[in-house]
Amino acid sequence: MIPTQELTGMILAGGEGRRMGGRDKGLEPFAGLPLVAHAVKRLEGQVGELLINANRNADAYRFFADRVIADLVIEGADEGFKGPLMGIYSGLRAAKTPWLLIVPCDSPALPDDLVARLVAGIGDHDIGVAFDGERLHPVIALLRTSLADDLAAVLAEGERKIDRWYARHHWCKVDMSDCPEAFANLNTEEEKLHLETVLLSTKGKEAT
Repeated sequence: MIPTQELTGMILAGGEGRRMGGRDKGLEPFAGLPLVAHAVKRLEGQVGELLINANRNADAYRFFADRVIADLVIEGADEGFKGPLMGIYSGLRAAKTPWLLIVPCDSPALPDDLVARLVAGIGDHDIGVAFDGERLHPVIALLRTSLADDLAAVLAEGERKIDRWYARHHWCKVDMSDCPEAFANLNTEEEKLHLETVLLSTKGKEAT
């Protein structure tokens, strides 16, 4: 098992939020809190250090993490290159531990025991990726930070697909098929409002 002090957690909040009108998704309100706060709840106390990868509003995000890091620049890569693979790379470089656990800022219903499940499921692999029984969730994963140099090389070659980079390494699915609904990803205002209604309704029923 990987001890807590060997884990860095990172929330990916560096996207442009184009399908949400260009707004910063991590700071969008959801069930009374910014979306990023729901991700923080799944990681705090279970990792040695908590990072947020953000390319704007760094001051707002500092309230929620030990450090806020922006995307690094890769020599040879497109100057305007953005995307989760660059966020992952930036986290691998920033982490001071052997392992980096990543989650997105826009999946507010992730399992409370997500960290323990990824740690238990990775075995002797270099990358463990959450699997909901039907789909992989490549931005919900546990990775060895020693992979940073290899990722730098493929980014410099123009690679942008997470699954293709994962396929270069000893990776595995971590089965979370008992709770597929926990991996709902919010890209639009409509999706956000729908999931908020569903979760608040469920909590209301549990309280009665």
